[in-house]
Amino acid sequence: MRILVIAVAALVVVSALTAATAQAQMGGGRRSPNEAGAKADQKPKVDEKAYKAALDRIPESKEKYDPWSGARPSEPAKKPK
Repeated sequence: MRILVIAVAALVVVSALTAATAQAQMGGGRRSPNEAGAKADQKPKVDEKAYKAALDRIPESKEKYDPWSGARPSEPAKKPK
């Protein structure tokens, strides 16, 4: 009889721990539906004209940037003919 009680208690504990971890993975938060709408309204509006003006102020580079320059061996010097 003791073994049966201990087995049932262990089973209850394991199932409770499994349910707790599943809830943690799913977020499990009880949020009101108004919270999602409030967060979306707080984002600043992007002004298209200001964005394009900022892009125009970026200077054009004179040299082309090569991000793989360290990975490739440098070109050997050309021999004159």
